[in-house]
Amino acid sequence: MKNAIYSANARASRSALPSVAPSLALACFAVAVIGCAPVATQTGSTPALIAAAGSNPLFVESTLPYHAPRFDLIRNEDYQPALEEGMRQQLAEIDAIAKQTTPPTFDNTIVAMEKSGALLTRASKAFSGVIGANTNDTLQKVQEIEAPKLAAHTDAIYLNDQLYRRVKSIYDRRASINFNPEQKALVERYNRDFVRAGANLSEVDKIRVRALNQELAKLTTDFTTKLLAGTKAGALAVDKVTDLDGLSPDAIETAAQAAKARGLTGKWVLPLRNTTQQPAQAELKNRAVRQRLFELSTTRTARGDSNDTRNTIRRMAELRAEKAKLLGYPNWAAYALETQGAKNPENAIKLLTDLAPAATARARAEAADMQKLIDAQGGAFKLQPWDWQYYAEQVRKAKYNLDESQITPYFELNNVLQNGVFFAANRLYGLTFKERHDIPVYHPDVRVFEVFDANGQPLALFYADYFKRDNKQGGAWMDQFVDQSQLTGWKPVIFNVANFTKPSAGQPALLTFDDVTTMFHEFGHGLHGMFSSVEYPTLSGTNVPRDFVEFPSQFNEHWALEPTVFANYAKHYQTGAPMPAALVDKIKQSRTFNQGFATTELLEASLIDFAWHTLPAGGAPADADAFEAAALQRYNVAVPEVPPRYHSTYFSHIWDLGYSAGYYAYTWSEVLDDDAYAWFKEHGGLTRENGLRFREMILSRGGTQDAATMYRGWRGRDPTVDALLEERGLKPGTSGY
Repeated sequence: MKNAIYSANARASRSALPSVAPSLALACFAVAVIGCAPVATQTGSTPALIAAAGSNPLFVESTLPYHAPRFDLIRNEDYQPALEEGMRQQLAEIDAIAKQTTPPTFDNTIVAMEKSGALLTRASKAFSGVIGANTNDTLQKVQEIEAPKLAAHTDAIYLNDQLYRRVKSIYDRRASINFNPEQKALVERYNRDFVRAGANLSEVDKIRVRALNQELAKLTTDFTTKLLAGTKAGALAVDKVTDLDGLSPDAIETAAQAAKARGLTGKWVLPLRNTTQQPAQAELKNRAVRQRLFELSTTRTARGDSNDTRNTIRRMAELRAEKAKLLGYPNWAAYALETQGAKNPENAIKLLTDLAPAATARARAEAADMQKLIDAQGGAFKLQPWDWQYYAEQVRKAKYNLDESQITPYFELNNVLQNGVFFAANRLYGLTFKERHDIPVYHPDVRVFEVFDANGQPLALFYADYFKRDNKQGGAWMDQFVDQSQLTGWKPVIFNVANFTKPSAGQPALLTFDDVTTMFHEFGHGLHGMFSSVEYPTLSGTNVPRDFVEFPSQFNEHWALEPTVFANYAKHYQTGAPMPAALVDKIKQSRTFNQGFATTELLEASLIDFAWHTLPAGGAPADADAFEAAALQRYNVAVPEVPPRYHSTYFSHIWDLGYSAGYYAYTWSEVLDDDAYAWFKEHGGLTRENGLRFREMILSRGGTQDAATMYRGWRGRDPTVDALLEERGLKPGTSGY
């Protein structure tokens, strides 16, 4: 099953699937749900499940527009019986496919599998949405119980010898069968996924793979639970408002409300973001408070308490390496990248390490400039990681006469969404949007929009869930409640989730430009899902290689600063006045500011990922912290003042979000997205003609073609790194300082 698509960080500090089947769910709740078409009711249900079906809205196809989930009817206790019965039904369907006496054909085997699992798909998609964005103790318990069962369910399908013989028979005869390109791609995908799941292993090795998958499912859930609890517990609570000196009055009021929500009367709370560095560090004047916030962030899951993940991640790395060895690969990264654009870890690591010298040199120059500022102010201390954001902001103010408080009044969330994100989609693709208040949601903060194509025809539903909650997973992501498929006739139901600070009642939601870019990024994933125009669910939408899936999202970030788009949304929330030209120029001039830091922290995290996932079987380190430090030194990216964007112990992308050995994808895709934007600039920029060509040749194709071939067909050549280096200010002759 492919997972939710997560942001890494946005452009200057860029904002963020295991893939064996079409359904999109969180990696911590991954299961192979092969297909999603309606099927006949199965026999053999238990009396309890038959009774549950009568009152459980998940047991029947939703009657809402676009088959959207019935969140007005679904209760916490509905998910588990629906998942259990969904698994039972799908296994009955799979068993019937495998035991057919008629010779295997594309329709009676491949298409039949695509149509299987309707209930499980429906239940798992709704559940994965709420477990990530609006969880609670009951849902977490369901996740804990069902995750290993779902892993076993996946194995029961992909390690079914009878079933695989039918798939392989079709695969072996594919050259002699008159398949269209999409059918051929689907057959090849199924055969690949069966083989990579272990279909060719001996029975003894299959038993071991099943055991490994069971334990990994349990550990993934364990990591997710610990990280959510550790992040909540790690929030900075202060007793004196003077400790928050430097924050705006609105930010201080938000901190007071956060404390009140936790029952901390007379205190102020700064919740942790998922990244190492915390946004408040750019404004907090009290150095000791900055240090406390930084240390709470970096130790959230490494304090020796019940939320400590160090043993969990060590064991996960060990099990992944063992599984890779059983499947014939030297390490997990080699296994993971075989199906990606990079093809192997060596190619991906080379891209990262080739960028490292320029990035770390720029980071050290940035640090030296900040140290000069500290010395000039009589600081008498050495720049530390918790100082970086604070002094970088001062340097930015000095160099560009620009600070965050000048620009946030021009980025009110709804205006950015309607007149920025939606406006760009209209100019490029002709889309229009209508907010709907009749579609039930899983939390009151969620908004729903119906999306119409240029011809006025309904295209998709789009859910927007932007504000931070303690029961929401960190970061930002896109996922789907319903996948597009011509086989089912269903249109996509897409959602974006973020963790922007929620304003106090009656106050506007003002964003940083990084937040703005995150909105464009996640909506780029959304467009990839909305524009999907394929027959089969397994190949639909964002079900493409991970190092290609971030290409459409990162490409969409570029429109945030395109002059026509920017002028349409960057307006003062009180007066409606456009952002002054001088301030716009400052933002553009500062785009490559602090790129040494931003690039280095991203490279560090990507290489930490590879350090863990190039371990051989039996090579798990005794000390996770020491292992990480040694890896940064080995890859020549260790800059003491620049910590990795994620330390290993809370690096959710690689432990529970399906990006294991895949975090490099943001950088790999950045080569594509910057190169693609260069093509747009060469061909007239923001035009409907250019947008429709991009939609037709890239965004609508899903996984029906090889990604590199698809890009080459659109661009006319392979991508180069030139545009990336220029965008980040790392090209010789450019400077971010």
